[in-house]
Amino acid sequence: MKNKVLYISDLDGTLLMSNRELSNYSKETLNKLMDKGVNFSVATARSLATAVKIIEDLNIKVPVVLMNGVVIYDIAERKYVKLETIPTEAVKEIIDITKKHNITGFMYAICNNEQITYYEDLCTKYLKNFHDERVLKYGKPFEKVSSFHDKACDNNIIYFSFMDLHEKLYLMFEELKKNPEIEVVLYKDVYNENVWFLEIHSKYASKYNSVKFLREQLGYDKVIGFGDNLNDLPLLRACDEFYAVANAVDELKEKANGVIDDNNSDGVAKYIFKREWNW
Repeated sequence: MKNKVLYISDLDGTLLMSNRELSNYSKETLNKLMDKGVNFSVATARSLATAVKIIEDLNIKVPVVLMNGVVIYDIAERKYVKLETIPTEAVKEIIDITKKHNITGFMYAICNNEQITYYEDLCTKYLKNFHDERVLKYGKPFEKVSSFHDKACDNNIIYFSFMDLHEKLYLMFEELKKNPEIEVVLYKDVYNENVWFLEIHSKYASKYNSVKFLREQLGYDKVIGFGDNLNDLPLLRACDEFYAVANAVDELKEKANGVIDDNNSDGVAKYIFKREWNW
């Protein structure tokens, strides 16, 4: 009996080209494969609003992993299958530490099956660019608040995202990672080498745990993953096989089973096609 296999790919820097879009070749090839019965999904740092817009032309039937594993979303059913909130006391501490370091960003919540993104001030060009692109390109809803503390007790906070220069985020990163209730990730933006992202979520939320959940719930015998950046290391650990695109960071390439064509050469779609088309 043929093994039930899931292919799961990161988006930015992996499945998407450098213009942040899917190529026509990848769309057509992946849809052809899925129509033939291949199981395919994505695991991304992006939220629902932006990820679904990008992959709307793909006929994905498997739930997708969003926000580095904070939520799992069923596109067909239009509902969250699983989500991990940050404990209220941890939320308050995160906000206090960001105030101490004079850094602000975005705070995400899920209310009535809808995502809300809060912000205090678009005080840097990085925050403004992030906000404006998502509003104009994806129609993502944002809500301005005077302070994140105003929403800290809502028991539905799932994620924080900050973006700035490495030296501005690093000290805050070192302080935040002492909290055992949260996972803190600091990594370089794949589109702007001067910008770094600092992202915070529940310690139980990860691409690793999300892939484990999909494997157990949907009965996959094997999971094969694809990625490019340090935030894909948990995905790598969850997979039976993992392939880094040629443009991936060296640390990921060293740990991967192999290296495939880069993100601008349809590496993921070509690999799956080559492996599956003539079964």
